[in-house]
Amino acid sequence: MHAENRPVGVVGLGSMGSALAAALLDRGHPVTVWNRTADKAGPLLDRGARQAATVREAIEAGPLTIACVLDHRALRTVLDPVADALAGRSLVNLTSGSPEQAHEADAWARSLGAHYLDGAVMTTPPGVGNPEMMVLYSGARTVFEDHRPTLEALGDPLHLGDDPGLASLYDAALLGLMWSTMTGWLHGTALVGAEGTPATAYTPVAIRWLTAVTGFLTRYAAQVDAGRYPGDDATVDVQIAAVEHLLHAAGSRGVDNALPELLKATMERARDAGHGADSFAGVIEVLRKPAGDR
Repeated sequence: MHAENRPVGVVGLGSMGSALAAALLDRGHPVTVWNRTADKAGPLLDRGARQAATVREAIEAGPLTIACVLDHRALRTVLDPVADALAGRSLVNLTSGSPEQAHEADAWARSLGAHYLDGAVMTTPPGVGNPEMMVLYSGARTVFEDHRPTLEALGDPLHLGDDPGLASLYDAALLGLMWSTMTGWLHGTALVGAEGTPATAYTPVAIRWLTAVTGFLTRYAAQVDAGRYPGDDATVDVQIAAVEHLLHAAGSRGVDNALPELLKATMERARDAGHGADSFAGVIEVLRKPAGDR
């Protein structure tokens, strides 16, 4: 059987698990699904999936099982009773968790003679299957390469390294970036909205600005890796002065200033630690060393 047509077992049919199974079906994979609440499989059965009566049946349906359940405790609760069925097979775990839990799951899988990949789906369920959306994986590259054609049905598969905890670590870091970015956008939207500007007018300008911000990130990444932060574009001291304008504009219009106050305080910590003349990348030094550890 061609790798592109390999059968897959999907364990867990919440919103994300159902989306994963649907994307596999869309790419022509024979899909066997299992969920604790069997009636959740109905829409997938209508699309050609086969329902497993037991977890073991889903695992034994093919060389690859994709699990997406509530958490790692639920994962072990579901798989422990049929762990012997995983021997010689591959388990891709797309259940959200911590890097430490990924390491534990990898060790557990290897003790059973199973091949393990940890993963993180970097989109909401409607985006699953879109080749523009990333799905992060970490663990043995040989396992990843063996199943890459199947994993491509879920989105753009990115292998981060052999350390099984990397996908969870990136997931946490990228979610932090997302929340910070969206909160900054909402703060800006509230600020311009106080003068009657609709979000739909402000947002295209904000998106164009983010393109410039990605250039800063690329430049600063090299500085962070080198541990040197030449302030030849805009120093931390300059940024502290600039954030005052934001605080004044927002405060004068009744917009909550908790976010920019936090940003200013972080910049001031960097300045007080001797990074005032550095580029903004120098702020990482105080983020790496929280106040209680310095």
